[in-house]
Amino acid sequence: MTNILVAQMNQLTKLSEEEALAIEESFPIRSFDKGHFLLQQGQVAKDSYFVIKGCVRKYSTNSDGEDRTTDFFTEGHSVANFNSLSNQKPSNHSFVCSEKTTVAVLNTEKEKALYKRFPRFEAICRVEFEKMMGEKVDDFEKFVGKTPEEKYLYVLKERPDLINRVPQYQLASYLGVKPETLSRIRKRIIQQ
Repeated sequence: MTNILVAQMNQLTKLSEEEALAIEESFPIRSFDKGHFLLQQGQVAKDSYFVIKGCVRKYSTNSDGEDRTTDFFTEGHSVANFNSLSNQKPSNHSFVCSEKTTVAVLNTEKEKALYKRFPRFEAICRVEFEKMMGEKVDDFEKFVGKTPEEKYLYVLKERPDLINRVPQYQLASYLGVKPETLSRIRKRIIQQ
């Protein structure tokens, strides 16, 4: 089986065998069970991840002990706390596997060593990172200004896999409503 990161890099630029092997060695593929924390609130991030299969929930716990889900990462999404990674600050949120999840583990030190060994990778990855962040910001801006019902419709259209993939209380938290409110929203939409 071809390493997914090697396959993606090959789409951007033709890799030599040495480059492909270095990527495979630098970024191992690992599987985690449902409930495994990739990062817990208060920890300093050491790694970022690329989801190959599965779902990772991003959430924070407030002072009242209430969880607030702010994102879900599924196949093809990158999972990272850049503020914690770059500034070595404790994370203000957690990443937990919502189901059995397979990821490529992207370690900052190994990434720097790879850039030093193959300088062209840094420019390629920077361009792809900027593109990914631009899309993420656009999606966030489209989502955040909506009413809960509009957010639910947005999820139905843009991320329909989440509807049956994550528990209703987590989906409700992501939409900024209580589970009962989500039930009413779903009922209204079905009746329309």
